[in-house]
Amino acid sequence: MRIIGGRLKGLRLNPPKNLPVRPTTDLAKEALFNILQNQIEFESIIVLDLFSGTGNISLEFASRGATQVTSVDRSIHCVNYLKDAARQHGLDNIKTYKADVFKYLQTEGDKYDLIFADPPYDLDRIPALPKIIFERELLRPDGLLVVEHQSMQNLSNHPAFIEQRKYGHSSFSFFRNPTN
Repeated sequence: MRIIGGRLKGLRLNPPKNLPVRPTTDLAKEALFNILQNQIEFESIIVLDLFSGTGNISLEFASRGATQVTSVDRSIHCVNYLKDAARQHGLDNIKTYKADVFKYLQTEGDKYDLIFADPPYDLDRIPALPKIIFERELLRPDGLLVVEHQSMQNLSNHPAFIEQRKYGHSSFSFFRNPTN
């Protein structure tokens, strides 16, 4: 894993091998950020990273100058690794929370420019994520939700769905508020 853009471009990340994660591949992450850089200004966004795992995506957004990145994961080991990595590289724009994502979403009141979710692929509640996020109005006007999931899964039945991009066994589904 490496940071592919921004202030820390080229930095190799070496998380402990025993973390309960399936990190986004460098190829998929590079494709995702190529898509995003044509749609958003990284320097002025507030990001929510759900199921943040190693913090690979959080660190990428922070490296590119996001105003604030909130990272949520249920593993204390993942949260501690991300906290340490952020501190080590001077990324004070990352806030970490150890929490169950679904419980966190029920109490979250902030609004975000971009929400990224990379749940475990075997999680049966993946289709509920867009529903909860849009019902709770967690995205700012013109905000973007990106959910990473298995390519064989289809999330296109949500009214805010705009497209799915496939990268091997992984896909990114993109959602925008349908009222904007």
